Amino acid sequence: MRRRHQHLALAAAKSHAALLKSGVSSPTPWNQLLTAYSAAFPPGSSLAAARRVFDEIPRPDAVSWNALLAAHVTAGAHRDACHLLRAMRARGLAASTFTLGSALRSAAAARCPALGAQLQCLAFKSGLADNVYPASALLDVYAKCGRMRDARRVFDEMPERNTVSWNALIAGYAEHGKLAQAMELFLEMESEGLVPDDATFAALLGAIDGPSWCFLMQQLHGKIMKYGAALGLVVLNAAITAYSQCGALADSRRIFDGIWNSRDLISWNAMLGAYTYHGMDDEAMRFLVRMMQESGVQPDIYSFTSMISVCSDHGCDDHRGRVIHSLVIKIGLEGVTSVSNALIAMYTRFSDNCTMEDAYKCFSSLVLKDTISWNSMLTGYSQHGLSADALRFFRCMRSANIRTDEYAFSAALRSSSDLAVLQLGRQIHSLVIQSGFASNDFVSSSLIFMYSKSGILDGARQSFEDADKSSSVPWNSMMFGYAQHGQAQTVTNLFNEMLELMVPLDHVTFVGLITAYSHAGLVDEGSEILNTMETRYGVPLRMEHYACGVDLYGRAGQLDKAKELIESMPFEPNAMVWMTLLGACRIHGNMELANNVASHLFVVEPREHSTYVLLSSMYSGLGMWSDRAIVQRVMKNRGLSKVPGWSWIEVKNEVHSFNAEDRLHPRTNEIYEMLRMLFRVAQRLSSCEDEEILMIISSDT
Repeated sequence: MRRRHQHLALAAAKSHAALLKSGVSSPTPWNQLLTAYSAAFPPGSSLAAARRVFDEIPRPDAVSWNALLAAHVTAGAHRDACHLLRAMRARGLAASTFTLGSALRSAAAARCPALGAQLQCLAFKSGLADNVYPASALLDVYAKCGRMRDARRVFDEMPERNTVSWNALIAGYAEHGKLAQAMELFLEMESEGLVPDDATFAALLGAIDGPSWCFLMQQLHGKIMKYGAALGLVVLNAAITAYSQCGALADSRRIFDGIWNSRDLISWNAMLGAYTYHGMDDEAMRFLVRMMQESGVQPDIYSFTSMISVCSDHGCDDHRGRVIHSLVIKIGLEGVTSVSNALIAMYTRFSDNCTMEDAYKCFSSLVLKDTISWNSMLTGYSQHGLSADALRFFRCMRSANIRTDEYAFSAALRSSSDLAVLQLGRQIHSLVIQSGFASNDFVSSSLIFMYSKSGILDGARQSFEDADKSSSVPWNSMMFGYAQHGQAQTVTNLFNEMLELMVPLDHVTFVGLITAYSHAGLVDEGSEILNTMETRYGVPLRMEHYACGVDLYGRAGQLDKAKELIESMPFEPNAMVWMTLLGACRIHGNMELANNVASHLFVVEPREHSTYVLLSSMYSGLGMWSDRAIVQRVMKNRGLSKVPGWSWIEVKNEVHSFNAEDRLHPRTNEIYEMLRMLFRVAQRLSSCEDEEILMIISSDT
């Protein structure tokens, strides 16, 4: 495509030079040159070239203006196209079918029905209302804007209709979820004796979504076979995707195999997308390799974003993701924004923190960083617990004048919560208010979480009151805030208020409710919710509800009930459930049950260090030193170590972090000297009376 543009641009430049040299004043060759320049450059750069030629035309006529208008529409400069149309009218140039066609295409692309209505009036004034070309374009405007009644009225009033007219209305119904009406119109089109084309089938196939449309897909496939000679590869490629969308992957593959002699890149991408859509990781990877090695087709941006999404969404291992990354580098697509954004998202979803370095390398390689690029990095730092890095990155975003949206604010507030830096959190809150995101679900939820974690429940409640409470998100966050502070009755009141206001309940709502009862020791109330969640409220129990139930019974010392709850689960318990029970065993000193629980954890999560640490602590507490030594030896042999705990403090908007015996801080010497001084003072105070203590403190300060 690039080579074609270069060839056309060279030819246009030669013609341009010849025209300038000849001094021709007739607009006809200049108009031809203007059209040639518009076709010679990609849409983004064609406009400047077309405008330059237009300004050089000695006497521009209506054709010149129409050509310039078409160049604006092709380049997507719809606002300028509208101004240009007004300028044409001001100069007394009559609107032709070409003028109206271009203007209506612009209105359709900009989704501007008001402009379409104005152009309809212009068509009536110009005597072109019954012309099939502007009428079809007007129909397309209304259909693309979802005004199907207006679209149908225009269609019904057309004295003459062509395939474009029928396709525009069919596409409008299909795009706006009215597939049954679209199919009825398709059958009516056939009864009128018109032959459907690629655009007809593309509109219908693109609307297939879900197994409920499988029978209709089979009917369409029959029609495709009927008109096969008149249809191109585009329809068959769309059929591959449509069959996949309705769950018939075997039929997708059958079509793909049937076009072995005419496949193009879109065919391969459609089949690759079908495998990734169904989460068939291994098959998708093999298919990509086959695509590169056997077919001679080079993967493009879509191919790699599909495969990278598999690694992100379906939990591919780190190695596979790096292999795909190496292929991206080899083909030269690493700096492409959509590909690098997908790679950043992939690396930030891996559990190993070192992959954030890989994510940052992808971010740095980007030629054009968009909002998604910045937000993906910020969210990655926040989710990996690298909260200080997240806040530094947020500051960089603000310095670079990157638009801060709800996702960025939410990540920054969560990181402020993790570091317990209330002052910085309040500053971000003020930015949220200035930006108008205070009522956003994600942002308000993060604000509630931040204030709750800092113990400022009044601030959390105020954020809740400012939120849009039509969804369950802010309600859930507020319930968790009160639950963490043991205010079970307030949580119950919120839950009852949700029921009264008919706010949709979800699984998170009940996690918060059971957590509140667990922290308050209200075993009977929590048990009742567990037993009635599905029957009374229609919310099935998930893994996290069982974990909350185990915590409910475990905190109350009812370990037998906690174990029975696990045994009653309809699916295999995960590490979260077993770890909750192990923690309860430690609190109540049940070593026998702890050994049993640990045996499950060693199978489910053999590299989780917390299991070994908890078990070792229990053995040492009971004086079982030989058992403790065995656990520590196993831990060492498996290359595991206890993750050190960190502490944070905020001083003048700067976060300082420390762990045990840490000497990495730049002011380490001053800190340890102060600690030694405090230790000496403490030793002296331990054996003094009150009056002597006051004298010592005043002398040392």
